[in-house]
Amino acid sequence: MKRKLYIRMTIVSVAMMLLTMIVTVVLFYNLFSEQVMDDLKTHVHILNTTEAVLQYVEHDFDPKIDNLRITVIDKQGKVQYDSNADIGSLDNHVNRPEVKEALINGTGETIRKSDTFDKNTYYYAEKLNDGKVLRVAKEVGSIWQFFKQILLLLVAELLLAVTICIIVARMLARRMVEPIEQLAKNMDDDEITATYDEIKPFVDKIHSQHKALKKSANMRQDFTANVSHELKTPLASISGYAELIETGMAEEEDVRRFAGEIHKSSIRLLSLINDIIELSELDVMDGEMSTISVSLTEEAENCVEMLQMNAKKHGVDISTHKSEEQGIIEANRDMIQEIIYNLCDNAIRYNHDGGQVVVSVFRRKDKIVLQVQDDGIGIPEKEQERIFERFYRVDKARSKKTGGTGLGLAIVKHIAEQHNAEIEIESIVGKGTKISILFEAKLVV
Repeated sequence: MKRKLYIRMTIVSVAMMLLTMIVTVVLFYNLFSEQVMDDLKTHVHILNTTEAVLQYVEHDFDPKIDNLRITVIDKQGKVQYDSNADIGSLDNHVNRPEVKEALINGTGETIRKSDTFDKNTYYYAEKLNDGKVLRVAKEVGSIWQFFKQILLLLVAELLLAVTICIIVARMLARRMVEPIEQLAKNMDDDEITATYDEIKPFVDKIHSQHKALKKSANMRQDFTANVSHELKTPLASISGYAELIETGMAEEEDVRRFAGEIHKSSIRLLSLINDIIELSELDVMDGEMSTISVSLTEEAENCVEMLQMNAKKHGVDISTHKSEEQGIIEANRDMIQEIIYNLCDNAIRYNHDGGQVVVSVFRRKDKIVLQVQDDGIGIPEKEQERIFERFYRVDKARSKKTGGTGLGLAIVKHIAEQHNAEIEIESIVGKGTKISILFEAKLVV
């Protein structure tokens, strides 16, 4: 990555330098051209003001001033004097652009290019007081000659710049990649220092994702271990009782009891498997679910009615708090039924004989609240944050006795997260527990 990065940086830098050099040469040549033309104007002004040109005409004197070509042309375009040529061999100059312009406007200038000699000739003409035209010309190299003259200098400068660019690009590439390499080597560190503030969000994002993946992997590992342990217990019980019956070691009066234990363990095993499957499905769902308008009040009443027999079996009274609030939310109906069932089932299991469970649905500002309250054994404050962990049980002995899997509240948490709902819990040991799920209320159009 570093190699590709600094190679590309070097290529871009060299390309920009070449472009800069070309633009610079063109600009300097244009400035040079302007300077040549200004010099010609100055020479014409000097010659005109000192009347030196009259001496050149009278005495046929060639001044050879700065490689200048001086020409005097009359009103009809006839050449009266030329410092570089025999006037008898020259044609009429009346149609020369600079002469024509000088005769009309007082001054004229032009540049004529010679492809044969790769040179440019600059002409400046000015109309004199007597109507004649004084023209001064100078021959200079073209832009290509100008470029050739400084080519070696440009090549040397380019080589030096390329060397510097390679060194700087390598250093910059190393510094840019350094935080990523540091992150790769120290993924488990709590803090990674980024070289540049601009890439710190990227480094922090990668770091947080790694920690999340690691946490997820640890959770899956723990979950797998817990699943193995939880499944082993009822399977061992089923296997043990079945073996006693199979070998004939069980007395006839014990066979019925052993069969009951096998049945109880089988039910526990099925419950575990169902909860594990449901949790696995929730894990991979990642927010993808079908939703409809659901009345929390209606679903709560149906669940309470369904659990009446189970509640009586545990000596618990379960009911709904009557309210006119329908609690309409946008949700997955099956998941909402599951969340109400698990909350109510837990409230029944961890209650006492003669206890009560009340299910309520009401509005709190822009939220619809599903609340399940019991007067059961309660949850110690230090345990309240952990009750939604998988297989976590506050009272393991009671959970085993009532047939709880330890996954009910974990399922509740997952479903709540899928619906962007909040969970609140209040509990006092010996007085009961109140769990509230806060859903977004559906806007009625």
